[in-house]
Amino acid sequence: MPKEDRRIAGNLVSLYQIDPLQDPRWVEFLERHVRASVYHLPGWLEALRRTYGYECFVLTTSPPDAPLTNGLPVCRVRSWLTGNRLVSLPFSDHCDPLVDHPEELAEILSFLAEEVSRGNWDYAEIRPEGQSVDEPGSACGFRPSQTFSAHRIDLSPSAEALFAQFQKSGVQRKIRRAEREGLQYEQGRSELLLAKLFRLLQLTRRRHGLPPQPVAWFRNLIECLGDKVTLHIASHEGQSIAGILTISFKKTLIYKYGGSDARHHNLGGMPFLFWQAIQQAKAMGLEELDLGRSDLEDVGLIDFKRHLGAASSTLVYHRFSASRTAPSPSGWKLRAAKRVFSLMPGPVLSLAGKLLYRHFG
Repeated sequence: MPKEDRRIAGNLVSLYQIDPLQDPRWVEFLERHVRASVYHLPGWLEALRRTYGYECFVLTTSPPDAPLTNGLPVCRVRSWLTGNRLVSLPFSDHCDPLVDHPEELAEILSFLAEEVSRGNWDYAEIRPEGQSVDEPGSACGFRPSQTFSAHRIDLSPSAEALFAQFQKSGVQRKIRRAEREGLQYEQGRSELLLAKLFRLLQLTRRRHGLPPQPVAWFRNLIECLGDKVTLHIASHEGQSIAGILTISFKKTLIYKYGGSDARHHNLGGMPFLFWQAIQQAKAMGLEELDLGRSDLEDVGLIDFKRHLGAASSTLVYHRFSASRTAPSPSGWKLRAAKRVFSLMPGPVLSLAGKLLYRHFG
């Protein structure tokens, strides 16, 4: 187990790297910690490893013969296209450092900064949610790099009260339209449902000028997270028209992916699915629905989540870069790439996703 001795305020402190896929203390620690999320789970980390080849470790000040009291999971992302970096965590909307003492967090972040400064990596990135990293992060040279909007729905009110807080025209009426049209609802984790969802994801990503994530990613999520994952499909006259993927952990249901057939948006498939998911979450005793992050410029998606009655917050990612400038894609290059992706046939677009996504984590 790699170890590094360091000093905090004159006291010698040891940092350890543990394997979260092998060390049983990690799962026990996640069960205890109030800020632990699905993105900390070994199943999520194993799906990242299987699909993209990312190596993951956890930095902690807890010695190997003691229970864990803190930890920050980090993935090593190596890419000839987008650079080599340390990320906590790729393809995760947020991943709070599970460290309760600012001094220990500063020590862990300092270690990541030193790894970058040695020339081993282009940058290190952390994606906190509730944990404040401004002071310890700034002291170690981490700077805000990207900002997103995040949305959550409190599920404690009754189902009737939750429905009443939906926007009338954008959500309530569409759910009633879906019910009048007799939309069929399926949920589960079968290969058939995955095929239906993946087709819808392809359609949606093409509309946005982006390739879909590789189908192996979704298959690995199902295999690694088991019954925590649910696929929800809405169909009309035998044709799947909308689908979402949710993950449950502790008292939270996480909406992670969704896709739809634009030709049938008038039937209200997506609002219908969210209403089904909310009712199921209530029946399971879950307390909140995490709708994930949204780009600040994606006004349509933000409005949709707001129309569901979600409360908003801000996610701020932080990076340490030896050059002090966080790399970002050129605007015209990104627009050109989206144009090319939008014109690709379905199989070619899927192949592009399979080849490129491991570089984007």
